[in-house]
Parts: sequence; structure tokens; C-alpha cells
Amino acid sequence: MRGVTELWSEHGAGVLRLPSGRLVRGRGLRHPMDPGAPRPSYGVYLLGRQPPEVPWEACWVRWPDFRLPSDRAGAREVLAAAWARAAGERVEIACGGGRGRTGTALACLAVLDGVPAEEAVAYVRRHYDRHAVETPWQRRYVRRFGEG
Repeated sequence: MRGVTELWSEHGAGVLRLPSGRLVRGRGLRHPMDPGAPRPSYGVYLLGRQPPEVPWEACWVRWPDFRLPSDRAGAREVLAAAWARAAGERVEIACGGGRGRTGTALACLAVLDGVPAEEAVAYVRRHYDRHAVETPWQRRYVRRFGEG
């Protein structure tokens, strides 16, 4: 772990509590971050083009809007690392709007955390955003993520 002593507040905007207790923040990059909100220590950005620079450690997964990751094996590695880091760091997952790609990635983190793959989309919709995971192929991606 990299030493962040303070994690997300469970009641913070966009924060998802996984069954293990890990907290991960989902966010839409098109919406400005509240200047008073805590900053992540690590961000995973799911975009079709390279994201803007941020003052914290970050990883970019090439993931066009309404689609799936361009490199699925690489995306799995990045998401597994983000899940592991969330045990002791403020991890942020974000795409343009914060619903489709972000929701899909959060559902994959839920699978890694022990939620059955066929229930992970419903879990994220219930605890993060009821519109998360926007397309049928994103839902299928989460189901298959559990096969891993």
C-alpha cells in the first residue's frame, strides 16, 4: 500500500461500498470535481482518448464511449490492481459521464469483491447509480468478467 491514511467517506458523492468494505469513487469527468472534495490517490480513467493530466497517480484504459475496453486482458489487470489498492487507498474510477463505462468497471470490481457476476450490475445500480452499465454488451462483459 502507498500510505494514504484517510479513505473515502462512505457518504461522499459517487462512493460505492463493496461487500468487503472497500470504498471506491465513481465519477463523470464531464462534471467538475467539487474543490472541497478529497482527491484520489489513484485514478483509473476509461476513455477513448488519453485523459487530461491529474496531480495523482493514474492509469488510462482505452475504452470508447458505449463500448468495451480495447484491450480486455489489460483492463482486467488494471481493475484487479485498482480493487487491491482500494483496500487502503482512495481509488477513483471515471469516464465521461460516470455511468456506462464507470458503472461497468465498478460492477467488475464488485465481481472481484465476491458479488456473483450475474448480480453485479444490479448491485452497482442499487448502490451507485440506477442508470449504471448502459448497454447490453457492457452487461455481458460483467457476466463474463466472472469467468476470468
